[in-house]
Amino acid sequence: MDILAGMKIFVAVVEAGSFSAAADRLGLSRAMASKHVLNLEEHLGTRLLNRTTRRLSLTDAGREFYERSVQIVADVDEAERVAGHQSARPRGVLKLTMPLSYGLHRLGGLVADYVATYPDVKLEISVSDRKADLVEEGFDLAIRIGSLPESGLIARRLGGVRGVMCASPAYLARHGTPRRLEDLGRHACLGYTFTGSGEEWRLVPAEDPRAAPRTLRCAGPIKADNGDLLRLAALGGAGVIFQPLFIVEDDLRSGRLVQVLPDHVSAELGIYAVYPSRRHLSAKVRTFIDFLAKHLPPDEKL
Repeated sequence: MDILAGMKIFVAVVEAGSFSAAADRLGLSRAMASKHVLNLEEHLGTRLLNRTTRRLSLTDAGREFYERSVQIVADVDEAERVAGHQSARPRGVLKLTMPLSYGLHRLGGLVADYVATYPDVKLEISVSDRKADLVEEGFDLAIRIGSLPESGLIARRLGGVRGVMCASPAYLARHGTPRRLEDLGRHACLGYTFTGSGEEWRLVPAEDPRAAPRTLRCAGPIKADNGDLLRLAALGGAGVIFQPLFIVEDDLRSGRLVQVLPDHVSAELGIYAVYPSRRHLSAKVRTFIDFLAKHLPPDEKL
């Protein structure tokens, strides 16, 4: 029997949820699709699907075989495209999601340059700090900052950035400049709430960034789930913020904000391109990731 054909049909049945839907997608009869999967089960000597009159479900063996099959089928499809020179020119819609502030500060210009370089690709971009479910929501790619992604996703590191503490000169003139970490307890600290309460800041020595982080509890009059809003509040003199460099670097260079306790920074935040492992890496996804890797700084510093 044709094992690869059986695997392709089995994967299609699982993803479509029925033999009829998979047969329609593949241009086969329902009987032919069912026969291929039955032959595959006989060849393997195990049942892959539980069949009832109302639904299909994977057996334990079927679930493991499916996970391996999707990657094999994707690899074969990609090899066929490469051999046929069909993957050389990226085309189609690339649906991606990225953090709001990082998208505004770092990626807006790059996406314009990318579509100018690859005019057959159309970008559909969602900007949100929420971690979307790439598979369920149909995203081809995500840009994420922080910890490595959950199991089932593949990540390529694009660079890293650190968070710094800063405040406006007017605020520091009124309330004084902190000289020690303990001094922050007497200051208005503006909290970023998306990843927690916003009242715990994890800091490492700038000269020894691999040291164990020290956690400080800070409080203040404003909490928000967006770093750019906190930046504007800090510019208005509301307090001290602890934000990634890409949000505050222009203000630090111009003097609109002043770095506080510069001998302490955040642990490095990794910047990753993330995509579902069950999909082959299409030309549009591959070229977009390569484009970002080429043009983004590997590690952001002042």
